[in-house]
Amino acid sequence: MPYAPTTAETFARDTDAVLASVSRVIDGKPAAVRAALVCLLAEGHLLIEDVPGVGKTMLARALAASVDATVRRIQFTPDLLPGDVTGVSVYNPVDREFEFKPGAIFAHIVIADEINRSSPKTQSALLEAMEERQVTVDGTSHALEDPFLVVATQNPLEMEGTYALPEAQRDRFMMRISMGYPDAANEALMLRQRDTANPLDGVAPIVDTDQVRGLIAWARGIHVSPAVEEYTVGLARATREHPDVRLGASPRATLQLIRAAKVWAALDGREFVIPDDVATLVEPVFAHRMIPARGSVSSRGRSSADTISAILRGIVGSVRVPLATR
Repeated sequence: MPYAPTTAETFARDTDAVLASVSRVIDGKPAAVRAALVCLLAEGHLLIEDVPGVGKTMLARALAASVDATVRRIQFTPDLLPGDVTGVSVYNPVDREFEFKPGAIFAHIVIADEINRSSPKTQSALLEAMEERQVTVDGTSHALEDPFLVVATQNPLEMEGTYALPEAQRDRFMMRISMGYPDAANEALMLRQRDTANPLDGVAPIVDTDQVRGLIAWARGIHVSPAVEEYTVGLARATREHPDVRLGASPRATLQLIRAAKVWAALDGREFVIPDDVATLVEPVFAHRMIPARGSVSSRGRSSADTISAILRGIVGSVRVPLATR
């Protein structure tokens, strides 16, 4: 019989152990660790936008090791082809038939490193995989692993030789986060711990992929009241109607916000979503899908990301919060 947690406390106990395991590798970044686990259990994908060397790839590998999942890394470069990602059909002269050779996308956790360095054609090879959890090659569909998580990284500062992710691609990511630099204490701890050993060597599986599937199924059943659903829709609609926003959050973003909020509530040991769960996740789920209106950035002396963050904070503060939500 497939594993499934029996209570909210069981779910929280198992996931707390996974968070603790990953946090032993990723020092001082509990928010990033939690976001990665939320995306895995909410069946979403994660975009990490940050400078090199802050642990983006290490986060994905530590999560994979903690849940006993297969992990593959794809280095996105200008010469990477779609077939390198999805796989290709190769003619077998013995059987006189074409055989499918799986690409690097066939793993539980796929690290798409520097995703914006490949051409839009190669980037688009991920669209079907991320949305439908399958790839189609020569008219034949091939199911991907279950669970399946894409963790993509990109450097927001270095633009030369890169291709900006189109809106359709960004919309496939449940969350976008930045890890940031560690504080002084955690950076000193990292120096002591990693001078002679790879921190991943000490990571033992806390759960396996069968248990992860059970955790995913449990989180799907978390209760969301009609009032919280209306609150979530209200937040999304406010992004579309805001005068300083040219492109607001999509309906897919609304759906993914609810899915992420369910896991967020379950991680806290609750079987129901509260408005605070939704409000906490609005920025990581909505911000990367939004485009500010022309003139709204330069007129206030802010970057595009800062403008969107300020708009979202204002929206959260202005949309009425339901009082009774259970």
